[in-house]
Amino acid sequence: MTIPSPPRSELSKKIGTILHPLRWAQARIDAWVLRRVRQVPGPIEIARNRVYIVPTRFGWGFAVTIMVMLAGAMNYSNSMAFALAFLLMGLGLVCMHHTHANLVHVLLRAGRTRPIYAGEIAHFEVLIDNAAAHPRYSLAAGWARETSDEPACDVPPQGFSSVTLASPAPRRGWHQAGIFSISTEFPLGLFHAWTWAQLDMRCLVFPLPAKPGMPPPLSAGSGGSAGAGRSGQDEFAGLRDYQRGDALRSIHWKSLPKSISPMVKQFSETVEQALWLNWDAVPLADVEARLSQLVRWILDAEAEGRAYGLRLPGTNIPPGHGETHRFECLKALALFGQP
Repeated sequence: MTIPSPPRSELSKKIGTILHPLRWAQARIDAWVLRRVRQVPGPIEIARNRVYIVPTRFGWGFAVTIMVMLAGAMNYSNSMAFALAFLLMGLGLVCMHHTHANLVHVLLRAGRTRPIYAGEIAHFEVLIDNAAAHPRYSLAAGWARETSDEPACDVPPQGFSSVTLASPAPRRGWHQAGIFSISTEFPLGLFHAWTWAQLDMRCLVFPLPAKPGMPPPLSAGSGGSAGAGRSGQDEFAGLRDYQRGDALRSIHWKSLPKSISPMVKQFSETVEQALWLNWDAVPLADVEARLSQLVRWILDAEAEGRAYGLRLPGTNIPPGHGETHRFECLKALALFGQP
């Protein structure tokens, strides 16, 4: 009877459990702790009972070295070896205390998050406040179960510093920040202390703009530039006979020797109609492709300085332009069809 071999993933897990029992135990403990982390708006004060600490590989090597030194001291009854072993042991205990205390009573707050387009990297800013009279050294941030490449930061006494967490955002809408850790190995790197936290941070992800080239269809309510025949100061439209009440500066003085009555310069201003970007007028079937094309038209209209409005099923944004209007339109497209 042939026994089927287990899947490769299960087999690798079993091999990893046998070869790295401490790593397996650490993963189980982390999973148990992460299930109990709750999202809060902040700020979060790191209490003493929320700081976890374990020896690093250098710490384990340091401990083994002390044990070997202590065994040699007992074997040869060497008082100087005893003194050195106990001195190093005390140094390790003091180091453990300082590593743990470097995180206690630190305050975590959510910082600013800049909107991005789909497919870009979202950057979440975490502010670290230090109300103590002494600085906090080498604080690093990283997502749960991930290794952070960001450099550690120092927090001045009664001041604050910031760290940035990067997360890819493949889809439009609200991109929620997950559970992250604040850790330190100060002062000697013998111990690793960390805590878990989840602040209410989210990044608004706009749809990815379509490639330029497709003009807004006329059926979408776009208007061109047309002369309105209205008196203005934009473009020269010709000459007309002088009428009582016309300003002296509008008289065409060069034409006086050739005409019986004075002639007045006439101007007309160009009136630009607002551009309406209508959902139903986009010649595409896919929802995401329509949203991407509308984003492209919004960016093009902003670059040209044109006023534009947006019409979506259930949403009608009147014409306007500028940074605030652009954000309002892009936000409506990012959250389209989402609860």
